[in-house]
Amino acid sequence: MLDLDLWKEILSALKKNRMRSFMTAFGVFWGIFMLIIMSGAGKALENGVMDGIRAFASNSAFFWTERTSVPYEGFKRGRSWNYSNNDVEYIRQNVREIEYLSPRLFGYSQGGGDNTIRGERTGSFNIYGDYPDYFKIDPWTPIEGRLINEIDVKQKRKVCIIGERVREVMFDKDEDAVGQYLKVSGVYFQVVGVIHPETRIGFGGRKEETIIIPFSTMQQAYNYGDDIHFFSVTSEKGTPVSVLEEKLKTLLKKRHHIAPEDNQAVASFNIEVEWIKYSGLFKGIQLLTWIVGIGTLFAGVIGVSNIMLVIIKERTQEIGIQRAIGATPGKIITHIVAESVFLTTMAGYIGLSLGVGLLELANMALESGNPDEIFFRRPEFSFDMAMMALAVLIISGILAGLIPAKRAISIKPIDAIRDE
Repeated sequence: MLDLDLWKEILSALKKNRMRSFMTAFGVFWGIFMLIIMSGAGKALENGVMDGIRAFASNSAFFWTERTSVPYEGFKRGRSWNYSNNDVEYIRQNVREIEYLSPRLFGYSQGGGDNTIRGERTGSFNIYGDYPDYFKIDPWTPIEGRLINEIDVKQKRKVCIIGERVREVMFDKDEDAVGQYLKVSGVYFQVVGVIHPETRIGFGGRKEETIIIPFSTMQQAYNYGDDIHFFSVTSEKGTPVSVLEEKLKTLLKKRHHIAPEDNQAVASFNIEVEWIKYSGLFKGIQLLTWIVGIGTLFAGVIGVSNIMLVIIKERTQEIGIQRAIGATPGKIITHIVAESVFLTTMAGYIGLSLGVGLLELANMALESGNPDEIFFRRPEFSFDMAMMALAVLIISGILAGLIPAKRAISIKPIDAIRDE
């Protein structure tokens, strides 16, 4: 394979029919190029979606109420019901597998319009009442000030923390938001922190447009009584959250006189299950990408093999002369296979380089925007996959040359010399 004369012959043969060589190589180039692009795009989608839930506690589940779908113990179908503060205490006393439990309240907009006022500025934002434990389940990072703490809840302080979009709308760019007051649905709250969400999964709207106040303050300030709209839990180490989820559903149905077979009344969202679903989905996408890419690549390799057969036919006399003056079958095979491998490898390398370069340009373009606003992040093609693709190319080149090579050595030298 290191024979200089051999490579001179290969390059000379390719130069004689440049257009044919180019069109033959293009099929391989396009196959590897599309494999890189599709794989990188699939990985970008996976990174974008998984980054949105990665920071969430993977052992967490979220519960809310829906109308009953089955009549039970004298109650009609379609009954509305709510969680209460007593439910939280009851769960804590009877379910030992819980690590964190945090109830939540949802605010409202009077008349469906703006719910937040500061001087002449107004805005409509998501209003939540939370406990500090919620930030251990759905992480937020304070970029100014602090998060809500246990003292805020115990003393029912009229304080709030706000998302970055709220700060942008309600305050000047150079203004210090911490310590200022916002009138939220008719009640004044002091801003104690500006926060950034670590995840993109939200319940009710964009997380950057969020105002969070202490749970107890919200219950009292807006006359919610002891209602709870929603609560979240995490399971302790060693307990699958799916087991905890089913246990809580059974407990809540029994406590609120809901039929055991009613699968609608106690609604829930399980991060563990969603994580498994997404992981399976993206593995399927990557597998499909490789199937399509390898199929396209092999189509190009078949084209190379067919062209090599044409070349062998054109060079029948030349091969006959080589055989007549002593060239061994092994040397003839080496020559033809080397030409095939060279053509496929060079075309594949160019396709690989251009594909990776395009992914890098796409990554730079995505990073220059707002990463939190997009679901495509870090399109990439790993080094291991690149090496695998190159290995596939070399093997494909060998296979593409073997069939024509066998055809070449099957011709008797005397017949080859006489060929016209």
